[in-house]
Amino acid sequence: MKYAAKRLATVLVTMLLVSLLAFVAFALISGDPAEIMLGTQATPERLAALRAEMGLDQPLMVRYLQWLMGFFTGDLGVSYHYKQPVWELIAPKMAVTLCLSAISFLLILVIAIPLGLLSAGRGSARGDGLRTAVNQLCMAVPAFFTGMLLSWIFGVALKWFTAGSFPNLGEDFLGAVKYLFFAAVAIAIPRIAMTVRMLRSTVGSEMGKDYVRTAISRGNDRGAVLRRHVLKNAIVPVVAFLAQTLAEILASGVVVEQVFAIPGLGRLLVSSISNRDYPVVQVIVVLLAFWVVLSGTLADLIQQRIDPRLRLGGGV
Repeated sequence: MKYAAKRLATVLVTMLLVSLLAFVAFALISGDPAEIMLGTQATPERLAALRAEMGLDQPLMVRYLQWLMGFFTGDLGVSYHYKQPVWELIAPKMAVTLCLSAISFLLILVIAIPLGLLSAGRGSARGDGLRTAVNQLCMAVPAFFTGMLLSWIFGVALKWFTAGSFPNLGEDFLGAVKYLFFAAVAIAIPRIAMTVRMLRSTVGSEMGKDYVRTAISRGNDRGAVLRRHVLKNAIVPVVAFLAQTLAEILASGVVVEQVFAIPGLGRLLVSSISNRDYPVVQVIVVLLAFWVVLSGTLADLIQQRIDPRLRLGGGV
């Protein structure tokens, strides 16, 4: 439990630093928010009134603390472009992005781990060559290009979904999941290939060790040794890689959401950057940073649980 507490404390400190840097950076580069919101209608009197209303007449650190508390109260300011509360704007988009990320990650787990184990446990020289070629192809093709192909094949040609017409997640959940599935496949394919390659490498390395050869020479089934002993040791570096993959899914989602016209966090981020909508951008930056830090922390905790040799202080 000590290690878990230390990791969670590190997450807290890291996120405080990230939020502070994000707030100060955007506060410095965004200019006068009141002047941006008023535009051509800005007068000294109206500017002074709006600055007081938005709390811009207060010191920077006071404004930062108020903004930080907004993550718990839902008051994160008002969008310059959309003229509505930032949290009300982001919340439905975040739900869509989290759903897309969850489907993508589930596909990676369900497909990559069995394929990796199968690939490590079997194979001829010819089969190895074919698998390597397919694996390299899947890793080389970018997610946005795969997304365009899937959108054209299943959306335009086969009409399994209406490309560019995303169903409301709250009103038609199954329809939205069906739509997101094809985008998730585009995101997952290169990550599946990478995970299969890494798992095959780690399992192959572990299978060559003395304790495995001894267990098999004593008459133990090769598959049973692989499942009971080899996998537990080989999966440790793969867990760290999957955590990195979980963080990278969001980065791929930014582009793939554009391809499939999915109203998610990535699409909102791109449009907000174009519109210089800094209150929205800074909140999304902090949320993405939290996602990355949390993914790494969960990976560390899972690795500690799987492999006792990694535990610090006697246990978790």
